[in-house]
Amino acid sequence: MKLLNIDKDVLLKPLQMVSGIVERRHTLPILSNVFLKADGHTLEVVATDLEIQIATNAKLEKSYQGDTLTISARKTLDILRALPDKTKISLEASENRAILKSGKSKFNLQTLPATDFPLIAAKDNAKLDTVKIEQKVLKDMLQKVQFSMAQQDIRYYLNGLLLVLDGDTMRLIATDGHRLSHTSTKLKESVGNRETILPRKTVLELLKLLDGDESTVEIKITDTQITIQFSDVTLVSKLVDGKFPDYKRVIPTDLNNELIIGRDSLQGALQRASILSNEKFRGVRWVLTKNLLKIICSNSEQEEAEEELEVSYQGEPLDIGFNVNYLLDCLSNVGTQDINCALGDSNSSMLMTIKEDSTFQYVVMPMRI
Repeated sequence: MKLLNIDKDVLLKPLQMVSGIVERRHTLPILSNVFLKADGHTLEVVATDLEIQIATNAKLEKSYQGDTLTISARKTLDILRALPDKTKISLEASENRAILKSGKSKFNLQTLPATDFPLIAAKDNAKLDTVKIEQKVLKDMLQKVQFSMAQQDIRYYLNGLLLVLDGDTMRLIATDGHRLSHTSTKLKESVGNRETILPRKTVLELLKLLDGDESTVEIKITDTQITIQFSDVTLVSKLVDGKFPDYKRVIPTDLNNELIIGRDSLQGALQRASILSNEKFRGVRWVLTKNLLKIICSNSEQEEAEEELEVSYQGEPLDIGFNVNYLLDCLSNVGTQDINCALGDSNSSMLMTIKEDSTFQYVVMPMRI
């Protein structure tokens, strides 16, 4: 059965989009494969890890009869990347083999029955909330909060992102227990009230797939599943079942000392000083006096780095410690000229905000140094 006769890029581009979720070693061999379906003038390419499914389409010049096939995602991707640009390829299926040909190259690949591929159906029920938002807005929001998600935390609900629907407002919140990021946007239409936790892997894949354009993303949320559609991509993901911490209690409101500092100069000073920070604890001291910030890092070999920055600060003298990585994470993900930092005493969390987005808030806990 001849499945396809196409330009290399027709298969390569969709394969690159979906293969990020394919695990290299899997208990179910078919999960290492992608599902291909050529029907009419459309090629559908699907990958899943049973938690997330990504499907995308490519246009075909010829019409096909709904033929299906599963084929190794990694090996096919490696073969297509290694072939010369603008090459024609053909894909044939016979029994449990797929034969990929291009010019004088021939690859005989193992395949598994397409009927065994575990396609996840998007749920459509009465308890469904639908949100429409611009791609660039969603991508910007995700970028500003995703770095605060926990990684492999025993509190599994922190290994993800909280999406809150509240009338005509959508909020995204992430925390790992040491810092918290929050941002929100107004929606064109009012929706219900709902709190949903997206898995970490879903968030990171979505961030890779989104373009920064003004086209619409449609998000459909049920109690157990989220479906996100944009361009030619449909992402379906299970949700994390758990209770997210009350983020409103974490964001401080009574901080009296305000510091305004250029993002680039702060980022550069922290990067340089952190070279001599303790590799395990990554502590940095901020010593604040009127219009002056001293940044100090030291390590167990008694080495020390000190940076001085002129800032706008009229508050109390302050000596406070932070994890330098947490500060750098924020600065590298937020596009702004100036960062506003609100501080209390040396035991209070710091709140970082920016002029460009009044809804963005980043709370970082202090550390003893």
